Amino acid sequence: MLVDATGETLYMVGVSTLVATVLGIPVGVWLQLTAPGGLKPSPLLHRALGFITDLGRSMPFVVLLIALTALTRLVLGSSIGTSAVIVPLSIGAVPFVGRLVQNILSEVHVAVVEAAVTTGAGTLRIVRSVLLRESLPALINAIGVTVIAVLGYSAMAGIIGGGGLGDLAIREGYQRFNDRVLWATVAWLAVVTTVIQFAFTRAARSADRRRHASV
Repeated sequence: MLVDATGETLYMVGVSTLVATVLGIPVGVWLQLTAPGGLKPSPLLHRALGFITDLGRSMPFVVLLIALTALTRLVLGSSIGTSAVIVPLSIGAVPFVGRLVQNILSEVHVAVVEAAVTTGAGTLRIVRSVLLRESLPALINAIGVTVIAVLGYSAMAGIIGGGGLGDLAIREGYQRFNDRVLWATVAWLAVVTTVIQFAFTRAARSADRRRHASV
């Protein structure tokens, strides 16, 4: 059961993190570009994006899980199961990634950006070659943080029969009073979390070394 549940959890977390990263990075980039002092300052757009992002981040995932039941059923034809949970997981993680990315990009030294501007580089090139390149190690760490957060969210999905380790702990462990299954699942989640964090930390360090070697 533990092996099957681990596979389901990795599937949910992997796909959801991928979707959240693909959508969340542009959100973070636009938050930074439209901020005061950004390359394309736009107070109205920045406040609107910031409000939506913060609203999404403040929403408890359990509430979001239930609120998006109708949307999940519309998209996938069912609101129960491993694949169905990917919809609320992805939507819940996008604003999380967006705010992380904005905070990381804001740490890029202004002199580096100004140097790119003086060369006549366009906004897209500055974003790609300066902001994202300079922030790559931190962005990798941010994705690692997102994976851990989504892993925690996926455990809550067991409440509605979403499958994975959370569902195993709740259905086979808690509801059937099987402490052996419950604590084995908790311990295995800790192991999985540690391995994921280690892998992303190593990847970030490797990217940082390559970045410095190419300067």
